Amino acid sequence: MPKTAFSINLKKPPESAEIKTMNRWHPDIPMIDMYKPGDWFRVECFDWTGGQIKNDDSANDIRDVDLTKVHYLSGPFGVEGAEPGDLLVVDLLDIGYLPDSPWGFTGIFAKENGGGFLVDHYPAARKAIWDFNGIYTKSRHIPGVRWPGIIHPGLIGCLPSRELLEKANKREAELLATNPNRVPPLLAPPYAPTALMGQMAGRQAQEAAAEAWRTVPPREHGGNCDIKNLSRGSRVYFPVYVKGGGLSMGDIHWSQGDGEITFCGAIEMAGWIDIGVDLIKDGIKKYGVTNPIFQPSRVEPQFSEYLVFEGISVDEITGKQYYLDAHIAYRRACLNAIEYLKKFDYTGEQAYMILGTAPVEGRISGIVDIPNACCTVAIPTEIFEFDIRPSASGPTVCVPKGIDVAATK
Repeated sequence: MPKTAFSINLKKPPESAEIKTMNRWHPDIPMIDMYKPGDWFRVECFDWTGGQIKNDDSANDIRDVDLTKVHYLSGPFGVEGAEPGDLLVVDLLDIGYLPDSPWGFTGIFAKENGGGFLVDHYPAARKAIWDFNGIYTKSRHIPGVRWPGIIHPGLIGCLPSRELLEKANKREAELLATNPNRVPPLLAPPYAPTALMGQMAGRQAQEAAAEAWRTVPPREHGGNCDIKNLSRGSRVYFPVYVKGGGLSMGDIHWSQGDGEITFCGAIEMAGWIDIGVDLIKDGIKKYGVTNPIFQPSRVEPQFSEYLVFEGISVDEITGKQYYLDAHIAYRRACLNAIEYLKKFDYTGEQAYMILGTAPVEGRISGIVDIPNACCTVAIPTEIFEFDIRPSASGPTVCVPKGIDVAATK
């Protein structure tokens, strides 16, 4: 067994832990521990909300979750000899759920609190709970589907440098200034009151929290990339920006569709990751790296049949034509898939969550055929306990009446 580098207690909030997690990125956050190239170790992680979401049948907690506190990350961990300009080689050796927490959740976030990819169509908070049984998961809120996990950290990366911190803060502040009161907001700016700065304390922590990055987006250092194929057996090459690297991780997902479209679109859970580390000296220059590079897992669920839904760059409400807009095209593909699944008596919210949680394949299938980008979303048909393929007899309704995702009360 590898050494457990970071342990958590799910019976207590992260804020009360003796060794604190972090929910911000900053170059001065001290390392929890140092490892040598070639070492491996285990890291336990809270779910991304730090336990704010409960295993029940109400979406009140999704509606009311404090998004200024997320994501709760374990780390940072340093690697001896790592210096700015190097590549930190990270192997995801194994990953799973904590034995006393064999369940996960999915949320559609309310428009006034985060929203999601289809927020104008689904503006209200909803929740689904998923139970894990071996390698499989099922939900009492979304009947008729079952699939094996493709477990991965939604969020993993290294600490940024002072230069990168300031550059990103400047460009994000400029974007926010274009529409500071937008709902949902354009981005999550620095916010000190709920910042957890790891083992940094006192005045230093307060000053750093005022400029520290929120963890919501991916950036050049990695971060919240939500790549479902970063599962057990994956290798990632992270640019190193500070001495030691400062590898941190969390936001573990049991499963996710490409795009994580409901915002809390994956099956979120508390879990553990076995990590191996190594170095490529001067790797950024050698390989021309700006953002992380990864090799996907060789151990993933294998599906042989898909239904593929297309979308093009035409707004679904106004009918306006856009020029090679992949965002609109992918939205249309998702909406087309949802309308199809509703014919089997899924509600729109259930179908929306299936696309967010199941291992669907999202693609930019064409980006040169002016004026329409063509995006696709491919749903593995084998995740369903009935046949969803088109036939002359029409859709067979197999979803029980009266079962739906959890709403607010």
